[in-house]
Amino acid sequence: MLNTPKKLITLKEVIALTGLSRSTIYKYISTREFPQQIPIGERSVRWEDGEIQSWIQRKIELR
Repeated sequence: MLNTPKKLITLKEVIALTGLSRSTIYKYISTREFPQQIPIGERSVRWEDGEIQSWIQRKIELR
């Protein structure tokens, strides 16, 4: 079985994909309504692209 590489994206990219503001993203994270960020350094985080895409798809399906 092949493992497909995971793509990690920045907050700027998450904002562009979702149309949400920074504060809304962090509010949804705090209530566990949005994928958790992945720490990659002392002051740097990223999100897994597939998790963001799945979140978007769920929102589309719930409309």
